[in-house]
Amino acid sequence: VLCIPSFLQECILSGIMSVNGKKVLHMDRNSYYGGESASITPLEDLYKRFNLPGTPPESMGRGRDWNVDLIPKFLMANGQLVKMLLYTEVTRYLDFKVIEGSFVYKGGKIYKVPSTEAEALASSLMGLFEKRRFRKFLVYVANFDENDPKTFEGVDPKKTTMRDVYKKFDLGQDVIDFTGHALALYRTDEWCHTQEEPPRGFALSPATEREGPRLLLCPLLAPGASQEKGGVLSAIYGGTYMLNKPIEEIVIENGKVVGVKSEGEVARCKQLICDPSYVSDRVTKVGQVIRVICILSHPIKNTNDANSCQIIIPQNQVNRKSDIYVCMISSAHNVAAQGKYIAIASTTVETPEPEKEIKPALDLLEPIEQKFVSISDLFAPTDLGTESQV
Repeated sequence: VLCIPSFLQECILSGIMSVNGKKVLHMDRNSYYGGESASITPLEDLYKRFNLPGTPPESMGRGRDWNVDLIPKFLMANGQLVKMLLYTEVTRYLDFKVIEGSFVYKGGKIYKVPSTEAEALASSLMGLFEKRRFRKFLVYVANFDENDPKTFEGVDPKKTTMRDVYKKFDLGQDVIDFTGHALALYRTDEWCHTQEEPPRGFALSPATEREGPRLLLCPLLAPGASQEKGGVLSAIYGGTYMLNKPIEEIVIENGKVVGVKSEGEVARCKQLICDPSYVSDRVTKVGQVIRVICILSHPIKNTNDANSCQIIIPQNQVNRKSDIYVCMISSAHNVAAQGKYIAIASTTVETPEPEKEIKPALDLLEPIEQKFVSISDLFAPTDLGTESQV
């Protein structure tokens, strides 16, 4: 198997396949791990990447104290990615720190997403009577079993939308926004209207497990460290990792990939895994994402001076079709100079003026010391790759 990475996926997959005895060659045209989702150090390199004139001011400390992730990645503590990292034992080379709080935007203010029953009772997100109804809803979701009709309580999962379930518990739009977007982490309202088995809103179950609050994790030394460690793991299990390797041609014979040509030589393979930039004729553009990296000298207001947090701005709160996300980490994660914070705001582009779309998030971060703005294209494959093995 030949992996050409620019993203976390390729790095994790090469590690998983090496662990499982596959012969893996991992090539990257860049001189560093991770491509588009790399972690950039020192800070001077980040200025160069975004074509900013001059060098960072002295107030930002030593450049080598910075390790800035281009694409933010918080990990669900009980999510699939953490299970993969544990399976491949990459966790032997990574240390994690729990994110201090998750917040949701409502009516121009941010509120902490309750992670315990005590926090839920004290939260000003809902009124007293709505809290009682919401608690009944959470108990219902936690007990719901699609294989046990006794738990349905009159809800047919094959015919009922999630909005109907909220109606059953007499929960209003603000609670629907908070639950669907801040707890179940859906970025649009599509999930509220579909009929599935069971309705997608029941993905809330992991968020309400009895073992305790759902946690977000962030690797120390920058979230992008996972890429490099995936490559290290691949090498430990016999994989070959090559940086600074230009890709001249993907060799196809009879409609199937047989190798990759680099510097006049062909590395032969039975399967190729790569990011869209290597196969522009096999992908189609489906949208764009704007990301704004912000350097701050202060924690975000109204987060109880948290060293790390996530803020979700549900689409309905700002008249959009998709949510806006903010993630913030700091010197506590060994990614910034002492007393400094890195906040990254991102969202799906919906208009010709992306920077205006992200403004509600940037307003929460003011004053901002330095901004780095990027707009990236999103691609989807034109076929599944089952025949070409690409």
